[in-house]
Amino acid sequence: MILHQILRLSSVFRSAVSVHLRRNIGLSAIVFNKTKELDPVQKLFVDKLREYNTKSKQAGGPIDTGPEFQKDLSESLARLQRAYGEGDLTKFPEFKFE
Repeated sequence: MILHQILRLSSVFRSAVSVHLRRNIGLSAIVFNKTKELDPVQKLFVDKLREYNTKSKQAGGPIDTGPEFQKDLSESLARLQRAYGEGDLTKFPEFKFE
């Protein structure tokens, strides 16, 4: 009887400790990610993304693309318009819930 109670309390204790550890490990990972600096590869990747974003906004579309890309894009858009009807296929659709 006493052994049964000890084992039951032991399982309750183990589950409480495991929940506590999971929460602390998760919280410490978030804090660690916010406080640490980006490693050089991550920093380079983020810098290139930001550079591409500013260049594409200035150009008004994809950059460093040749005439072949533009041709493929126009053919794909024409094929999609034939299949799915009218409208601007480069814009995200607007949904209206009534």
